[in-house]
Amino acid sequence: MKLLIPRHSRPNSSRSSRVMRSRLLPAALPTSASFSSLSSRLRDMSLSASSSPLPPQLPSLFANGSRQGLSFTPEQRVSKNLTGLIPHVMEGADKQCERALKMIRSRQTNIDRYLYLSTLKGQNVDLFYRLLIDHAKELMPLVYTPTIGDVCLQYSTLYTRPEALYISIKQRKSMRTILKNWPYPNPEICVVTDGSRILGLGDLGVNGVGIPIGKLSLYTAAAGIHPERTLPIVLDCGTANETNLKDPLYLGLRSKRIPVPEQQEFMDEFMEAAAEVFPNMVVQFEDFESEKAFNYLDRYRSKYKCFNDDIQGTGAVVLAGYIGAVNLSGVPVEEQRLVFMGAGSAGVGVAKQLVEYYTKRGLSEQAAKDKFWLVDTKGLVTKDRGDKLAEHKKYFARTDNNSHQFRTLEEVIEYVKPTALVGLTATFGVFTESVVRALKASVDAGGLGRRPILFPLSNPLTKAECTFEQAINWTEGTVLFASGSPFANYTVKAGDHAVTYYPNQGNNVYVFPGIGLGAILAKASRVTDNMIYTSAAALAGALNADEIHKGLIYPRIERVRDASIIVAREVMKAARRDGVSMLPEAQWVEWEEWGDPALTKFIKEHVYDPVF
Repeated sequence: MKLLIPRHSRPNSSRSSRVMRSRLLPAALPTSASFSSLSSRLRDMSLSASSSPLPPQLPSLFANGSRQGLSFTPEQRVSKNLTGLIPHVMEGADKQCERALKMIRSRQTNIDRYLYLSTLKGQNVDLFYRLLIDHAKELMPLVYTPTIGDVCLQYSTLYTRPEALYISIKQRKSMRTILKNWPYPNPEICVVTDGSRILGLGDLGVNGVGIPIGKLSLYTAAAGIHPERTLPIVLDCGTANETNLKDPLYLGLRSKRIPVPEQQEFMDEFMEAAAEVFPNMVVQFEDFESEKAFNYLDRYRSKYKCFNDDIQGTGAVVLAGYIGAVNLSGVPVEEQRLVFMGAGSAGVGVAKQLVEYYTKRGLSEQAAKDKFWLVDTKGLVTKDRGDKLAEHKKYFARTDNNSHQFRTLEEVIEYVKPTALVGLTATFGVFTESVVRALKASVDAGGLGRRPILFPLSNPLTKAECTFEQAINWTEGTVLFASGSPFANYTVKAGDHAVTYYPNQGNNVYVFPGIGLGAILAKASRVTDNMIYTSAAALAGALNADEIHKGLIYPRIERVRDASIIVAREVMKAARRDGVSMLPEAQWVEWEEWGDPALTKFIKEHVYDPVF
């Protein structure tokens, strides 16, 4: 089997041989001592025809065949002493994928399907990614949201093998050693969480590690970042989750989460160590509690190569959908008014991205900001509400409410008369029929042919503010809809006539893989706001003719790789414009001479595409 590994990222051969042998350690990630103790035992084990090592897993008699499965030729079977150790039949990738899909579809629950895919990933990583790439619509919801939420809730029970770095606050003095223990050399992208706010599920502590693991699978499937160049990390600072603390199988520290100032010190130490050990690695923050999420992004963005997907990635993907929705809504830009239900890190991050959309169209920052009304559990966010506002909410706090407080979403919609309603509350059903019909009524009042914009973005499905079917029924099919988790097409029959409506999923997978890939390939010294905004504009322009004809505002998920290439290309160009690309200027001059096709060709030459 031939793996396409970018020339720039191929491991040093001597280091690679050590690392390949290290993948067979039982039940724990290898240490440098482990490499030495195992070297003589494993020296003669030829792992596969691939130049890529196996992921960490138990020693296996069949390690020789675990990467190519049944694709070995007769000659390879003889030369590798595999004759009789694998079935006599020879199969290509298609047949092996067919068998794996049959196994997945025979499972009764999504957790069972996830566990099968996780096992497959550990045993035959190339087959796993071939499946995920070719069957993205079916399998991405199993690898990440919505299934990953249930996986995280049960992670300590489901655990069978290590797939990440687990760094405890009690190990802070060994931070660099732990990072160096990671058996894959020179990772290019890291996803790190402290588990303090996992999806809409709250503080899950170390169980939140399923998020970085799943997210990085999407970096590989959607953008082609090689799986060996990815690094999932969970920082264990304790947990406020009493269920976890009482669980005898819980894998994290059995103590309350440490105070925020100490968490920040720990994070400072992590960022410094990560930059020292892996100086070329981009760090993506994921599922930190809102205040910490904003603080860490502001604290590190000018010093390290980092971004926050909850704040910036969510903002970019929603902005991309919003650009398309505004174009289809029939409501002029100057008449757009937006209500956000949810004022956490994601809600504020999205709103700030949309403010930039308006400032780039000539509005002052204040005029753009005045188009937004944010609502939290206490009602409309205002300066004079009487409570102490979190720092990140103050930017959007209203001052034009004439001392009147609006306590419910219905009251806010009646007051604002919005054209768009965005939900990031992690509260199922908060967009009730009365709320959605009130939104439609406020849009209809502006004139004929206008359509309401409704984005219930919370994950997983059990946290969605409303369903696609409800949105269609309550707006008589006029809604421009995008959700955080996937919904099925919905067909409405009227006599002999039937109309099929197509939902849009505002999935961050459309932007964060391209942002990461673009930053890596541009050798960006940091990730700028302009790179994030550009990712949204690039995604908005990535739809093909069929998608536009169907009224979609995002590409079909099956085309996520195509979209990621476009996003990465434009992010690279933005990095160059912002002066943060460390690539030679001569390279950029050459790409400018030949245009986007040359840069696109360069990107495609540097992505992982498992070939059997």
